[in-house]
Amino acid sequence: MLEWSETDLAVRDAVREFIDKEIRPHVDALESGDMEPYPIIRKLFKTFGIDVMAKEALDKRLARLRAGEQPSGKGGGGMFGNSSGGMGFVVISELCRVSMGLVTGMGVSLGLTVPTIQSRGTLAQQERWLPGLVTYEKIGAWAITEPDSGSDAFGGMKSYVVRDGDDYILNGQKTFITNGPDADVVVVYAKLDEPGVAPRDRKVLTFVLDKGMEGFEQSKPFRKMGIHSSRTGELFFNNVRLGRDRLLGETEDNRSGDGRDSARSSFATERIGVAAMALGVIEECLRLSVDYAKTRKLWGQEIAQFQLIQLKLAQMEVARMNVRNILFRVIESAEQGKPISLAEASAIKWYCSQAATDVAMEAVQLFGGNGYMTEYRVEQLARDAKSLMIYAGSNEIQITHVARGLLSDS
Repeated sequence: MLEWSETDLAVRDAVREFIDKEIRPHVDALESGDMEPYPIIRKLFKTFGIDVMAKEALDKRLARLRAGEQPSGKGGGGMFGNSSGGMGFVVISELCRVSMGLVTGMGVSLGLTVPTIQSRGTLAQQERWLPGLVTYEKIGAWAITEPDSGSDAFGGMKSYVVRDGDDYILNGQKTFITNGPDADVVVVYAKLDEPGVAPRDRKVLTFVLDKGMEGFEQSKPFRKMGIHSSRTGELFFNNVRLGRDRLLGETEDNRSGDGRDSARSSFATERIGVAAMALGVIEECLRLSVDYAKTRKLWGQEIAQFQLIQLKLAQMEVARMNVRNILFRVIESAEQGKPISLAEASAIKWYCSQAATDVAMEAVQLFGGNGYMTEYRVEQLARDAKSLMIYAGSNEIQITHVARGLLSDS
């Protein structure tokens, strides 16, 4: 794949028109928290029929399951339903040019919560939770991270469940949870309290919680450096009683493996998505920087005539080309049915997030004092881009995954 298809470009132009009309005028309200992010995405979905496509894809999947068939993992009504090619990535990158937080919230709900229930849940569980989630009528959250775990997500996990008859009792805490303050449905990873088994080695189970359950508390949104239109918070579990119907697969021996296996597959998906997010940031920074360099004058000439400014612009363009080509590699792999390995997904996330952050910081520098001011927007892009180096696993842990992949192949 060397270029976007005509369909992708048509989608891009239509989405840009929607963004210019429905999102750009409200960026300040989204950044301040005066406007919730979810209604805008719902309007986007209705405008382009994404909600209908997702519902139709889910209905077909559920029908096959009811007939006793085992459907493929594709097209289950997750991120953008049955959309093929680069459509979903085009939507993501275009949104990230204006408000990355919108994508962050949408990605966790549709790209993590939905696929986890879809891949690990029984037919009854999928029928129970997916219809509202795939259309974004209900908001999903995906809870692994804890205050003391950091990159050691499973080894440092302290949230636990104890068997109580046929039920489980959940206690613990999760933090940095995207959509946490508002989520209607939450996928929670917790360790089974197994006497005689070392805490680090205990089985990880996956449960689904609904807002308002007794003992389940959702915090107010955190104040953050960037991605302000994504609402992030903490979750608290105080003796939350969970029936077996809330344990995904309704068995401790899920056919999809331990909860660790489920999470690792989601990690790869999440990291690949960073490429599209980074591309949006880079393209917007480059557009703003080129326009500014042509209009800003110093010593009687446009700053675009200065070689150091030209160097910054050229480096931004090289970053754009590299990240775009990486994204094309991802799209081609999906079309050919060849999944990206966790090591390659980590490499993609590491490189693209660093490239986006570098480009955004150079854009701020190119704008000088104006770049530090909110009205010129590159400061927001720089704050948002930095989150990509932490989001979906810090870049330091990505390096470890890349190295392990190399060493295991040798």
